[in-house]
Amino acid sequence: MEPEDSPSRPLIDEIHSNGDIEGPSRSKRPIIRSGEQLDVEAYASLYQGRTKIMRLLFIADHCEGNPGMRLEALRMAYEEIKKGENTQLFREVVQKIDPKMGLNYGMDSAWCEMVDRRAEQKKEKLENELNAYRTNLIKESIRMGYNDFGDFYYAHGALGDAFKSYVRTRDYCTTSKHIIHMCMSAILVSIEMGQFTHVTNYVGKAEQSSEALDPITASKLRCAAGLAHLEAKKYKLAARKFLEAGPELASHYNEVIASQDVATYGGLCALASFDRTELKHKVIDNDNFRNFLELVPEVRELINDFYSSHYASCLDYLGNLKANLLLDIHLHDHVESLYDQIRNKALIQYTHPFVSVDLRMMANAFKTSIAGLEKELEALITDNQIQARIDSHNKILYARHADQRNATFQRVLQTGSEFDRDVRSMLLRANLIKHEYNLRASRKL
Repeated sequence: MEPEDSPSRPLIDEIHSNGDIEGPSRSKRPIIRSGEQLDVEAYASLYQGRTKIMRLLFIADHCEGNPGMRLEALRMAYEEIKKGENTQLFREVVQKIDPKMGLNYGMDSAWCEMVDRRAEQKKEKLENELNAYRTNLIKESIRMGYNDFGDFYYAHGALGDAFKSYVRTRDYCTTSKHIIHMCMSAILVSIEMGQFTHVTNYVGKAEQSSEALDPITASKLRCAAGLAHLEAKKYKLAARKFLEAGPELASHYNEVIASQDVATYGGLCALASFDRTELKHKVIDNDNFRNFLELVPEVRELINDFYSSHYASCLDYLGNLKANLLLDIHLHDHVESLYDQIRNKALIQYTHPFVSVDLRMMANAFKTSIAGLEKELEALITDNQIQARIDSHNKILYARHADQRNATFQRVLQTGSEFDRDVRSMLLRANLIKHEYNLRASRKL
């Protein structure tokens, strides 16, 4: 590799160490092995409520080739559902359960009938109470009545009815706290339904009442907005929202997202979309976000590796994390896209300081074949993300740097032409004034 100039030598040495050579700083860095199978029980303990069940069912449906993990996820989902009142979801889980799990995990018709019977009685009671409140026109009681209906429908899995009930409280909200409560309930149900347009709308409505927002609620709103941007593949906006979440969030929003998810989602989105300066100032030097990163050491280390140009180690971490990330209910659809963007950024950063790059060394640093690396570089060159050309015979990448001298001459010529034009215009105006030549437009009759 040939550097452009001597001042960039430290960076070149750092990047050079991505090959077989081990730099002194690398030997002191801890090695974290993150490719172990997902601990379903530990993962599920991070969440509560409906999202815990849905995440377990998602794992059961997507852990192909791992029957042990699938049965463990179904077993835990079965037990969690029995603590609630969603008989429809219970029936769906029972159909997926393998008979090998035993009679303890079979269809419990008696439990379903008892829960359904209680649900009918509770619904009738709620309807009578709400009708009475409407008759008396007590706004606060009507609001509470609709909230109770929303909670009832949500507990029984009728998400559409729950959303309608929560939204109906809007006409009966008398304080900013009431509006925020309504928005948070609507956001929760919208996330469960996958209606992220509603999430964005109600996050905006809640943030309008900023004077009534406490730090925990503000962090919840930022996480919800981050999920909405993630779903829309707006990774830079998603990263910014997750990075704004405060450490006070802790486990207060585990009915939607865990603190570990904030670190993972925010870290990967930042790697894929931030430039080097933003990554340093908004992620690595961000004291608040560092608290989240401490919960997921693998993500912390891969971010530091990427910034330090230790791409081989960074890509190793990504490879080890991938299997578990594909089992995440929110992130699975974006893993491939995020990984591609992160890898492309690594390739661009690797080639940037050099006049020429040996593709053999680069392929070794990225643990890929030379032919595969050439294809990746060709795509980036075609997309105008790398200004270079490839010598396929000698396996060398040559950077195309702009001719600074020629560009300077062109700017000088252009400036001269503009100056000449301006001077001629000023002389013309001066002569017109000197000879008192003034052409007035004739009036139209």
